[in-house]
Amino acid sequence: MTGIPRYALYFTPKPGSDLARFGNAVLGTDNHTGAEIPHPDGMADLAGATESPRWYGFHATLKAPMRLVPGMGEADLLEAAAALAADHPPVPVGPLHVATLGAFTALIPDAAPPELGLFAAECVAAFEPFRAALTAAETARRHPERLSPRGRALLARWGYPYVFEEFRFHMTLTDALPEEARAPWRERLAAAYGAGENLTLDALSVLRQDGAGPFRVVQRIPFGG
Repeated sequence: MTGIPRYALYFTPKPGSDLARFGNAVLGTDNHTGAEIPHPDGMADLAGATESPRWYGFHATLKAPMRLVPGMGEADLLEAAAALAADHPPVPVGPLHVATLGAFTALIPDAAPPELGLFAAECVAAFEPFRAALTAAETARRHPERLSPRGRALLARWGYPYVFEEFRFHMTLTDALPEEARAPWRERLAAAYGAGENLTLDALSVLRQDGAGPFRVVQRIPFGG
């Protein structure tokens, strides 16, 4: 399977925005350009805490990484994404804050509006016809034994356990951390983030992963054409 590309539908912030600059600096990479980005001042040790999220780039998941079914290609996926984005209004999310989410550190909304979950659900359903079924190895990597019965059912049906009522909008900033490191990293990153900005989802991004390489943005498609 290593030679077959995977695709994902993410929200990625507008290049050059304050949010993009912050997230790219934390992860040390720009998933639009592939450029390496210096970590914030005084945070060189972030390199040891961001190995996994750096591979995906700064984003929020809307449709998790997937292989395409036979007969579907990148052009088909981009066409479907453009059609969805053309008819969709922006989704106001409001301010974000740095939080501990399980073992990870992430940016999450202060108060997620219902429209955010509805849009994520729309993406999950709209792009399901493109998704090839999980292999046994892909399923195992999701550690179904650690999931609730509902999570296992969602994984089996949709290829990802954190959809619909299990969805929580987040933009990952660190790897899974040992318990004693979570609060210190949350505090350091919160200080670096500051007050932040009000977020509006204004585009849908299609990303591609070739082999075991990092995910890169193929196209960021603004809402409303």
